[in-house]
Amino acid sequence: MMAVFSGFSKLDRDQRISYLIGHSNLKDAGRRLFDEYLAGDECQQQLLSDMIENYITNFPTPMGVVTNMLVNGEMLVVPFVTEESSVVAAASKAAKFWATRGGFKATVVSMTKKGQVHFTWNGEKKKLNDLFPSLKDNFLVTTASETEKMRKRGGGITEIVLLDKTSEMDDYFQVDVSFETADAMGANFINSCLESMASCLQKSPALNSDDGRVEVIFCVLSNYTPDCKVVCQAECPIEELKGWSEKMSAPSFAAKFKKAVDIAQFDMHRAVTHNKGIMNGVDAVLLATGNDLRATSAAAHAFASRDGSYKGLSGVSLTATNFRFELMMPLAIGTIGGITGVHPMVKNSLAMLNEPDAGQLMKIAAASGLATNFAAIASLITTGIQEGHMKMHRSNILSQLHTSQAEREYILEQTNGITVSHAVIEKMIHEMREKR
Repeated sequence: MMAVFSGFSKLDRDQRISYLIGHSNLKDAGRRLFDEYLAGDECQQQLLSDMIENYITNFPTPMGVVTNMLVNGEMLVVPFVTEESSVVAAASKAAKFWATRGGFKATVVSMTKKGQVHFTWNGEKKKLNDLFPSLKDNFLVTTASETEKMRKRGGGITEIVLLDKTSEMDDYFQVDVSFETADAMGANFINSCLESMASCLQKSPALNSDDGRVEVIFCVLSNYTPDCKVVCQAECPIEELKGWSEKMSAPSFAAKFKKAVDIAQFDMHRAVTHNKGIMNGVDAVLLATGNDLRATSAAAHAFASRDGSYKGLSGVSLTATNFRFELMMPLAIGTIGGITGVHPMVKNSLAMLNEPDAGQLMKIAAASGLATNFAAIASLITTGIQEGHMKMHRSNILSQLHTSQAEREYILEQTNGITVSHAVIEKMIHEMREKR
């Protein structure tokens, strides 16, 4: 077992790797591999190494683009960063399909984000309620220096409310604060404001006397953002759905598609996988644009449970003649701040998207999620998911089996148009090598 070690962060990169080689199964070949993935440009490498603690190397993830993504009438090429082989292909197929049927229509419903100061007060509730209006004024004065720049960009603090949570925990209250953060995700801004408010509470003479005392437990933004959400839809006459599958009529496709989506409204096992299909597209865009997909994923899954049971985030509406596929989800993201101004690939991604503001990026990410969701469900109800997935996954399998270029070309040719597994490809390679 590796012993407890202090001072690892004070070592330089080579020393850290040497430590790992000496205390794990990592070999000297690992050091060479770490070196191979360093950025060629010294300035870019410095940017990357400064982003995290205990840095050792870069971990590359493939970056591709989805073409023909028509969002609100604008044709876009959308950057996707993902390691899942079939995601870009699926999104591209769906985007092209919908581009000739009106594309995706997206609307930002609201962009409000939340944060709370969590505290206890052991005095009379009435006194706290009576003092809160003056406390709120003090909060706004105290945070003025932090909100000044944000207000100039159209953001700032929009509401401050006292919440009584004593039914859940003795003496427990919250200062619940609503924020608009313009084109920034705003985490640092929100947390700075909340800490200033917490300091106000702690220093208030009226709340720290013989009549009762305040104890601030902590203060932080909430990544649950149900009031920072976007709606996206793709809609067309049912007859225009022909073309995805040669084996199924448009009305049959629409009816079966709706049943598949409806299942995710009452079956949790399906709902989780359904929403994962949405996040395939959303996360790929957020990674490419330097956004926090952990926060957005947590918010999306909490939003999917807002009615007390976990459900699919997208839904289908059918009439006798019309098909509408719609997604509503929270997306608290930004196009300024964080690593958006320093990461070279993030800058490229935003340039590719014509420098969107936060609202526009919300729409693009939602359209990307609806595209991957549509492609997944359409495949499930027609050919099955494995045909397209394994077709794209063949290259990964061939790499794992250390195939030569000649072997790779032969296997790709022999398996073109059919569904094959890792075991089948491995057997084919083995037979090829035995013959030689």
